[in-house]
Amino acid sequence: MIFHIGFINMHYTLRQLEVFLAAAHTENITRAAEQLSMSQSAASSALKDLEQQFSIQLFDRIGKRLQINELGRALRPQAEALLDQAQALEQGFRRHDQVGELKIGATLTIGNYLAVDIMAEFISRHPAAKVALNVANTAAISQQVLNFDLDVGLIEGELHHPDLEVTKWREDELQIFCSPSHPLATKKNLSNADLLSAQWILREPGSGTRQAFDRALHDLLPDLNIRLELQHTEAIKRAVETGLGIGCLSKVSLQSALETKRLVALDAKSRDFKRFFYFILHRQKYRSEGILRWLELCRNS
Repeated sequence: MIFHIGFINMHYTLRQLEVFLAAAHTENITRAAEQLSMSQSAASSALKDLEQQFSIQLFDRIGKRLQINELGRALRPQAEALLDQAQALEQGFRRHDQVGELKIGATLTIGNYLAVDIMAEFISRHPAAKVALNVANTAAISQQVLNFDLDVGLIEGELHHPDLEVTKWREDELQIFCSPSHPLATKKNLSNADLLSAQWILREPGSGTRQAFDRALHDLLPDLNIRLELQHTEAIKRAVETGLGIGCLSKVSLQSALETKRLVALDAKSRDFKRFFYFILHRQKYRSEGILRWLELCRNS
């Protein structure tokens, strides 16, 4: 089917755009065809026809691998946005208030302690919605939003990228903590000497939590004794609980452990551990009804 807008005859099909985008994602025409439930020859022909119709090349062919080239990268966001709008239009024809599919990415603190509850509330309000949640660190989530693999990202780290729209969501604060038996557990306020003498169990570089920690202790970083860098908050809490060192995580992730006194909060009053959580979306991502409702629910949560 040829796609028409007004009186303009568009000499490409939505299926050709789907093949183009699937090939850009998988870098292989066979896997792209499988993703779209079509034959390899049909997918290959669709991509070939698209390129021949406009005398262009969207990929560099390296054996069986398709590597998107500069032109392909430039056109990909527009193709993604057009397909998103086409899907929203079809959804509107079928049922105007149906939310449909939503792909959410969240960093570890948000994903483990906030996003699941929001997702449960979202599904209760929109039972027909299909919501997928991917949890990773800030660097990974931002890359997936850039690649259109995710509709929305909820991140902890500060981020600047010309293709991403970054919006403040809610305030958060990091908390230094230790086990009840740690020598620093009874200290009212940690001095620089205390911070330097401690062994630290921290999140890995690339995470929003680590970014906020590094900013708060920027002047001491070269001399800090970092014993372990772990990817998961629960692993860090467990390591600190067993006495391996002290940690620093979001207060959101520590609430239960502090209330049950398995861990002890420590103060370093001269340090600013405040930060924000953010929404990130690709600037050319179509804001579907599902995306708008998700963002509204997050803001009201």
